[in-house]
Amino acid sequence: MEPVEIGDKSLNKADVMNQLEHFFHCPHCGEPISVLLDLSVEQQNYIEDCEVCCAPIEISYQVADDELTSFSAQA
Repeated sequence: MEPVEIGDKSLNKADVMNQLEHFFHCPHCGEPISVLLDLSVEQQNYIEDCEVCCAPIEISYQVADDELTSFSAQA
């Protein structure tokens, strides 16, 4: 498979296809932001800082059949 250039990284097309950019509003400041979700993992829970206000956001999501089935972003 040919690599795909994203910024300064080189990824396989399969890696890129199993990712989804998901848009939501920060639970702290209300600004629209996005995260890149790995659809090859059935369930994830992690903390990521808001790219606008830098406050921590608890991200939780679930995937079934390579599709996002639930998403939560909490303060």
